[in-house]
Amino acid sequence: MKARGAVLSRRNAHSVTVSDWRQLKVGERVEVVKYAHVIAAGLIEEVSGSGNVVWLEHSGPGVTEEGKELFMKSDGVTLRRA
Repeated sequence: MKARGAVLSRRNAHSVTVSDWRQLKVGERVEVVKYAHVIAAGLIEEVSGSGNVVWLEHSGPGVTEEGKELFMKSDGVTLRRA
């Protein structure tokens, strides 16, 4: 028998933080997390070659007219698959 908490639920297993943003594919749904709060969610539009910058397509506060927002690792955000 496995210890309590050792088995991740399907939701938690899928929402693991992505440490290497270069693994993300265009069109993949992600959540942007900062200080343990989801601050944005949407589809990956583009990932930089270095894997330190992503463009996210979504709607909500703080988004450009096109519905896109830039996120950088250096801003202290993490991404997780949604």
